Amino acid sequence: MYSARWTVKIAFLSCFMPLLAAPAMGEKWPQVKVANIRRVFHNGQHNAFTDLVRFQDKFYLAFRSCPDGHMVHPSSSIIILSSPDASEWRQVHRFSVPKRDTRDPHFLVFKDRLFVYTGTWYCGDTSPRYEDCDLNEHLGYAAWSQDGVQWNGPIMLEGTFGHYIWRATTFDGKAYLCGRRKKDFAVGPRGEGPTVESAMLESDDGLIWRTRSLFQETDGDETAFLFEANGDILAIGRRGRGNAQLLKSESPYTHWDRKELDRSVGGPLLTRWGDRYVVGGRKTIGDTGPKTSLCWLVDDQLREFAELPSGGDNSYPGFVEISPSRAIVSWYSSHEKDASGKVMTAIYLADLETAK
Repeated sequence: MYSARWTVKIAFLSCFMPLLAAPAMGEKWPQVKVANIRRVFHNGQHNAFTDLVRFQDKFYLAFRSCPDGHMVHPSSSIIILSSPDASEWRQVHRFSVPKRDTRDPHFLVFKDRLFVYTGTWYCGDTSPRYEDCDLNEHLGYAAWSQDGVQWNGPIMLEGTFGHYIWRATTFDGKAYLCGRRKKDFAVGPRGEGPTVESAMLESDDGLIWRTRSLFQETDGDETAFLFEANGDILAIGRRGRGNAQLLKSESPYTHWDRKELDRSVGGPLLTRWGDRYVVGGRKTIGDTGPKTSLCWLVDDQLREFAELPSGGDNSYPGFVEISPSRAIVSWYSSHEKDASGKVMTAIYLADLETAK
């Protein structure tokens, strides 16, 4: 069992973190208190790429764990923890895919099922060299449950071969998934950079997918997106190490308005909190190194309200709204060391509360 008793024991983790941004006069975005920061999982392996969801009155936390580190390894697996209160956690499922690296798990509640999606690089029996990993051999998998206790899968997702699948959401009875891919599935090097598209895939059952639209025609990358009540799409598109973009489109999603933001956003999160939008992810600004931060999206601009304890290899936050004034955030980071002085890559949670 994984418990908040393993709260991070370092000096700067006090009851509340300092507030890093204050609203200008007249602007309607609140200060946020970050409290109860805790390390909820560390097993001596590389633990990364979190997501968080609430399903049937319980919290679920997913992430990748790998004894061989961050890069592509067939020894990786997806761990799913459950908690009634986001304090005491226990493992309810763990899965891997033979000869494939599993990573970037994301939740989706769809048709009364809890899905966990993972993108998988093909490895074979051993860990491939970075330059030998081919996006064209990528394939999406899913595990799912109707009660959070008994789990099915993992099962291959039809229509995702050659796609690096990522975040998912629902609208009007259908599921949608981000998947980046080589343009025309071109045969060539690994598959990153300007020749990669970011596609929006659509499904009726969460398991069989088809292409609906393209978020990005060039420099496609991790894309977090959501639907407005009228079917419009709002999205945050990572652009490698360059500045992220804010994306907007109306049905049938053939035309996109794209606006460059003021920073890179690694492992982007886009979600609603009350009547506001939250953007999270890894920023790299100045000489402080990479940090996981949370921002309000205000007038198409990012207004940072928290910088979470983080450093080195970090980010990929998950988020659950408890109420319009309370929420929980997950992330991973390698800013701590264990008792032997070895760098840990662990999973963290914190409570968020808007100031009254």
